[in-house]
Formats: sequence, structure tokens, C-alpha cells
Amino acid sequence: MKQYQTILFDLDGTLTDPGVGITKSVEYALNRYGITVQDRSTLYPFIGPPLVDSFMKFYGFSKEQALEAVEVYREYFRVKGLFENEVYPGVREMLSSLKQSGKTLLVASSKPEEFVLTILKHFDLLPYFDFVGGASMDEVRSKKDDVLRYVLQQAHVTDPQTALMVGDRKFDVAGAHAFGLDAMAVSYGYGSEEELREAKPEYLVHTPQEIARIAGAEAEA
Repeated sequence: MKQYQTILFDLDGTLTDPGVGITKSVEYALNRYGITVQDRSTLYPFIGPPLVDSFMKFYGFSKEQALEAVEVYREYFRVKGLFENEVYPGVREMLSSLKQSGKTLLVASSKPEEFVLTILKHFDLLPYFDFVGGASMDEVRSKKDDVLRYVLQQAHVTDPQTALMVGDRKFDVAGAHAFGLDAMAVSYGYGSEEELREAKPEYLVHTPQEIARIAGAEAEA
């Protein structure tokens, strides 16, 4: 098994379960356009990729409409949606175990960096991370590749063979591979197992304890 020094984490669906907050925020935005959602679980595909892309893909919005919808989404999200969220069981112990083993821990999320920092502070997870990177509010840096490039540069990761990307969607796997990183997909998030297997990650795991073991440290009991 390879030894990794740097572990990069996605946030949504990997460290925390944001299902309630994100879907309520999307629902709030759609209502502004006269669109009613009967079952918020149908909005789960919004979790992971950039919101602009999702409004365009799933509801046929133009680029201009999608950008506007994201601003409406944020009206709800920055006040309530941020906190309609919870840390997955075992994540805190996993991060502690990796940190105690001397690993460099980073966050690379397609969520705006301002929101990522607020969430990590709220759940007292921020001290585990050496650098936290997210998307920019102006959507210039929004896709996973853009975020990963930014995080790798800011954290001075020069050897991709020593780094591992952990996430729950195919975008995390593809982004990792674009930069020569190994990818670990987690099945407990919002990507189906079929989606993840098709993305061909180096590892597919089902618990935070497995993340800790493979990334180089046994999770604490």
C-alpha cells in the first residue's frame, strides 16, 4: 500500500452531510422562479458540482439565469443552509488519527471558500487542516480542477505521488487524476457506487475508518 503524506478532502458528502441545507437552499431559489419541488431528495444531484452547472443542466436555465439563481440560493444558504448540516460519524476521529500520524491535511471543495471556512469553524474541524481551499464567489474558480490546482499550489504540493484526494463524487476522482493524484471515493456520500466505480478511483471505501487505515493511520477507537 502506498504511503501518502498529503491528504486532500472534499467537504460535502465526505466530511459533512449537507443534504438538508443544500436542498432547502436550491428549493428556495427554484421557488423564486415559480418552480415547486415535491421531494427535496430529487435535488441531491446538486450536491458536489458547481451550482451554476446544475441549474443549467437540471432545469434548463441560461448561464445568466443560473448565475442569478446562485445568488438567490445564497440568500438562504448563508443564513440557514450552512448550519443545516452535520459531521459524518467517525470523521472527527479519522482526522485526529491522521493528524497525529503527521499527515498534511487539506480541503479542496467546490463550495465557496468563505462558506467552507464557516462550516469547518462551526463544527470545530478547522484545526485539523493545514490549508482550506474552495471556489471563489465570482465563479471564476468553481470547477474541481480549478480548485485542486489552487489548493496544490497554495499548499506547495510538488509531488503528486505523495498526495491522495478523498471525495464522494466522480468530479473528485476526475480532478485527482487530472493532476496525477490517486483518488479515494467514499460510498457514504452522494455519489452512487455505480458512478464511483465508473470513475475508476484507486480506492473505494465505505467508512471514515477505512480512509484513516489506507491513508496511513489507524482510526481511533
